[in-house]
Amino acid sequence: MKYPNSVEVVIGTVKMGSLNKILVQSMSNTPTADVKATVEQILELANAGSVLVRMTVNDIEAAKAVPIIAVKVREKFPDLALVGDFHFNGNILLKKVPECAKSLDKYRINPGNADDVNFREMVEIAIKYNKAIRIGINGGSLDAKILDNLMELNSQSNNPLSADDVFVKAMVKSALNSAKLAEKIGISKNKIVISAKVSRLPQMVNVYQKLREKSDYCLHLGLTEAGGGDMGMIASSAALAILLQQNIGDTIRVSLTPEPGIPRAKEVEVAQMILQSLELQNFKPRITSCPGCGRTTSTFFQELAKKVNKKIDQEINNWKKIYPGVEDLKIAVMGCVVNGPGESKHADIGISLPGHMEKPMAPIYIDGKLVHTLKGDNIEEIERQFFEILDKYIKERFG
Repeated sequence: MKYPNSVEVVIGTVKMGSLNKILVQSMSNTPTADVKATVEQILELANAGSVLVRMTVNDIEAAKAVPIIAVKVREKFPDLALVGDFHFNGNILLKKVPECAKSLDKYRINPGNADDVNFREMVEIAIKYNKAIRIGINGGSLDAKILDNLMELNSQSNNPLSADDVFVKAMVKSALNSAKLAEKIGISKNKIVISAKVSRLPQMVNVYQKLREKSDYCLHLGLTEAGGGDMGMIASSAALAILLQQNIGDTIRVSLTPEPGIPRAKEVEVAQMILQSLELQNFKPRITSCPGCGRTTSTFFQELAKKVNKKIDQEINNWKKIYPGVEDLKIAVMGCVVNGPGESKHADIGISLPGHMEKPMAPIYIDGKLVHTLKGDNIEEIERQFFEILDKYIKERFG
């Protein structure tokens, strides 16, 4: 099922929702009061492609640091949308440090951690400074009153729902009630983003599907506390793919548990790969390469595919500056004659390497036509020639 588009929301200079492309966002995990560390990490995330970056604003020191951070970040990324993450004391901080309120593009409010006064005053401040708000419902801090009330009603029903279904119902009700209250206070719908994050994939998908069925608010997607490593990436990919294929979601974040030695920007890279895999956006050239089988000369095509990937990672930022559109390039590196020529023809440029017992020849296809045939079994020489042809093709097509 494909759902209709949401309303358009403008956050700073960033447009989301409606027919705009899906945006990747992320969050810093440095103490916001540490200006140097926070600026460095936000720049890392922005360089990786994050269009919105959220930062914790939990005390006066953090609130005072926000305007300084905003100035330094916008020197290099003037259009980056900065979001303040507020919970128990957001209204107090925004009133005490008005420069913080002015510097941010969006305020994140969690109704489960904000009393009525806090919520109302934060919305009023957003109206005053023409800022957007994100109503961020979270499974771990869901409003207990709403959940308890629905559980009580469910227990009295002749056809009671499961505890999971009641929980989903409470998430949706909390989100929509809060959004309607914000509108009643005076903020317009095109300044409201809703997120409803839970850590269990089926619940998360269910919540967002019901939110889209019942409203056209702009939606931020994420599987919260997804974990780290392969499991975190796989779970996030599965959850986001289901919803994005149904036209649900306007911004996304992949919330990975940090691992030693892995940059924070890894979550941005994963989000981009999800969008690219779904063919919703391209961020760098796409490489088709086979998994290998008994027919392939195993290390031959594997080494070349690895080196092509490495070259793209090293060159992509520079290529984007001088070769507009290069991120749409399709490259094939195949390992034998079975699918090699066919996949090479479907790519913009492709090479089919010789498999086991095949003649030492590597045909190269450009725009669907056989253009070159490299001969020999010297991987270094084939690699050198292929990269020369690839560089020439990029310059001629995108230069």
